[in-house]
Amino acid sequence: MLNFLRSIRFAAVIAAAAAMLVTATLPSNAETGSVRLRITKAGFIVGVGGGSGTLVFRGRSYPLRVGGISVGTIGVASADLVGFARNLRSPTDIAGAFSAVGASVAVVGGAKVAHLRNTNGVLLDLHGAQVGLELSLNLSGMTIDLVQ
Repeated sequence: MLNFLRSIRFAAVIAAAAAMLVTATLPSNAETGSVRLRITKAGFIVGVGGGSGTLVFRGRSYPLRVGGISVGTIGVASADLVGFARNLRSPTDIAGAFSAVGASVAVVGGAKVAHLRNTNGVLLDLHGAQVGLELSLNLSGMTIDLVQ
């Protein structure tokens, strides 16, 4: 009986490993696009911001509108960010609410890095320059909409 249970357990492990191997080798339909955003925000404790940008996906450009709110921000700053949007299946996947937790300080100028995820599973990896005076230890979110 013990050998029979071991054989079943061994077969289950082999089946699970084979399933993982098959799904790991299947091609993904998700693609990557490039993103450029210009965002300005201001606040004292609660900050609000907005901006615009462009998604380039499959050789076409899509205009974007950005809005957002943060808690724990003091100051006024503007950021020009570039990077990539990963896990896109269509340009509309970038639309939605993105969230991230982070901390930053900018006095006149500084580097900004952001890693965000939206409800569609799209990952934004952005970097760029920030200009202004801002101190933040915040929980922030932003929404991105495709401009029609």
